[in-house]
Amino acid sequence: MVEKLPHDSIVPFKESEANKKAQVADMFDKIAFRYDFLNRFLSGGIDITWRKKAIKELRETKPKKVLDVATGTGDVAIMMQKYLNPDKIVGIDISNGMLELGRKKIAKALLNDKIELLQGDSETINFPDNSFDAVTVAFGVRNFENLRKGLDEMLRVLKPGGKLVVLEFSKPTVSGFKGLYKLYMNLIAPGVGKMISKNKDAYQYLNDSVQAFPQGQEFVNILNEEGYVDTYLKKLTLGICTIYCGKKKHG
Repeated sequence: MVEKLPHDSIVPFKESEANKKAQVADMFDKIAFRYDFLNRFLSGGIDITWRKKAIKELRETKPKKVLDVATGTGDVAIMMQKYLNPDKIVGIDISNGMLELGRKKIAKALLNDKIELLQGDSETINFPDNSFDAVTVAFGVRNFENLRKGLDEMLRVLKPGGKLVVLEFSKPTVSGFKGLYKLYMNLIAPGVGKMISKNKDAYQYLNDSVQAFPQGQEFVNILNEEGYVDTYLKKLTLGICTIYCGKKKHG
């Protein structure tokens, strides 16, 4: 049994008896139709820049085959194809609603021969060991039901020398900015989420899960414990978001 972390118990619907995985899938199915719009609106469009910076962490490795975990509507996969042009990108997600929208975006971009989206679970990735040159996760590790197990699985499917890039929300470190951030995450984001997607729980969960997630060096330490090497982090936009990277050791 892989050790569970306090973060793993944070769920979208506190009164539900369903497990976290089922709740997360249900939540994203419900907000899928407004997900892309809300991402752009709530972040002022800066989430696009964050994704670009995360993808740039793979520029030197020039991966040919990439797995995008918690791919959602395929934003990272589509952007990666544009900037890195790997031979194949596979995106997996537990939400069929998000995947349906992602497939439409991929077809519109004429990328069906390059990008494939599949329903899949980060904790039981349906690919053999050593399958991918790189694995990416953008704003998805917070949603893992068992974070360590998900990290183990991603390490398993990486080829030796392959690189993991995680992009995730974090709490700002600049003192004068913390109060504004707290107000935004506690009141504004859930309020806007309810108004536009009719689902306040999803955006309250966003705040709750960010607060509980192991951040900064703590998450890097977990990567090290799970067997990743050459780990590092890069903070973005006053610490609102962080890129975490690590590799699978050779041999």
